[in-house]
Amino acid sequence: MTEIALVDHIDAILPQTQCTQCGYAGCRPYAEALARGDAGINQCPPGGESGIHALATLLNQPYQPLNPAHGAIRPKMLALIDEAICIGCTLCIKACPVDAILGAHKQMHTVITAECTGCELCVAPCPVDCISMQPLTNQEWDYTQPTSLARQVADKARTRYQHRLQRLDNMPLKRPLAATRIEAEQPSVSTVEAKKAALAAAMARARAQRQATTTS
Repeated sequence: MTEIALVDHIDAILPQTQCTQCGYAGCRPYAEALARGDAGINQCPPGGESGIHALATLLNQPYQPLNPAHGAIRPKMLALIDEAICIGCTLCIKACPVDAILGAHKQMHTVITAECTGCELCVAPCPVDCISMQPLTNQEWDYTQPTSLARQVADKARTRYQHRLQRLDNMPLKRPLAATRIEAEQPSVSTVEAKKAALAAAMARARAQRQATTTS
């Protein structure tokens, strides 16, 4: 099996929450690290015990319990926005890895419940604490079964995540007035890179918040 094929097989097991709890920027980077042997099979809390067992079987490794440094296995969650408190800052929209939040600047935001992966990355950036995580009624989430509802949800989430990355990469740069003169003096910063930096910062804050909650 080629490395690319192995990465694809690993990625097909992962939950596609893109939560970064594994220590990588998303499920695909984690899958690539696993294929290289640079990461452990026990770094994905949303994947649960079934995910760890599936990775152990695929990679011919002994089972390992979830590494607590990456969080804990918890119920499947959904983000909810208190629309009465929301100030329309758009920070949660920028943080969401699957574009599951609708809204505009200084206008109320709302979560598309069918598309939320429960990654929690929108919680930490919110300056008014109007986002809460609520457990879903259905907690049967085994992402390792190819025909399961959980796997279908994960595959759709992967597609949305990929579309988001493509959209960020294809966004045109905003050119300020007198751009030619300014660029001659100093190259302008890419809007895409700025957005990616903001997203990475939001993910880092969310990871720190989760780790603080786990250790407290």
